[in-house]
Amino acid sequence: MIAVQAAAEAASRVATEIPSPSQSVWYLGPLPIRAYALAIMVGIVAAIIITQRRWVARGGDSDTVLEIAFWAVPFGIVGGRIYHVITSPDAYFGVGGDPVRALFIWEGGLGIWGAVALGAVGAWIGCRRQGVRFAVFADSLAPGLLVAQAIGRLGNWFNQELFGGPTTLPWGLRIDPDSPTFPSQYPPDTLFHPTFLYELLWNLAGAGVLVWADRKFKLGHGRVFWLYVMIYTTGRLWIEMVRIDPAHTFLGLRINVWTSILVGLGALVAFVVVGRRHPGRETTVLVEAPEEPADPADLPES
Repeated sequence: MIAVQAAAEAASRVATEIPSPSQSVWYLGPLPIRAYALAIMVGIVAAIIITQRRWVARGGDSDTVLEIAFWAVPFGIVGGRIYHVITSPDAYFGVGGDPVRALFIWEGGLGIWGAVALGAVGAWIGCRRQGVRFAVFADSLAPGLLVAQAIGRLGNWFNQELFGGPTTLPWGLRIDPDSPTFPSQYPPDTLFHPTFLYELLWNLAGAGVLVWADRKFKLGHGRVFWLYVMIYTTGRLWIEMVRIDPAHTFLGLRINVWTSILVGLGALVAFVVVGRRHPGRETTVLVEAPEEPADPADLPES
């Protein structure tokens, strides 16, 4: 009887657990097609499409988004890689590390903090060249950015990386025991928290909140973007506490936890200050066009 019950529990566990993909690379002849790179590319395309629709709704030209993306995307990729290498240097500059691998972006490893920071620099350059307001573009981009980040997390699932601690929950993630990412201190049948899924769902929900808040309160002057930062850092804070992948720490907390706290607080201050100085939203996306008096309909509802 005990054996039958144990077998039933094991069968139920297998039926509800999340399996990891059997491979993350496919080959077209000698050309490798990597799931991580595909997830990043699909995320970028989704962000551009969403941003174009929001940008046009604000009175802009959809082609302008493509021109700005020409600057923002490569800057963001470089910034994300730089942040990753700086905060996880052992694989590249530690004992047995290979510095050349720091250039192998297709293997995974893009820090969102660096991607957003340097990507913003690229977007600012693109906005200047197009003669449009950077704050309006940032507000248009914010929901699409969260969707892109959600899609990008699928790359971590394919790579069987950045998962959380052991769990007995029905949605536990199975990692291949032969994978180099499997923690050797755990039994081979251990299931782990699927933090890729937690962040994916959090980001999609956050994108919905941004769209709702923007429509409800007529946010402008960068406040949608600052709200995006607050939403993302809040989710990243608790998700980072669940993860068990190796990471540098400071005062007992992972570096990304501290980054989430500091960046989130900075975004909160910026959101409040900008809201007090610039209630409502811009009436034009162009830099050279004079601002019209704010329409009462555009002011936040009390």
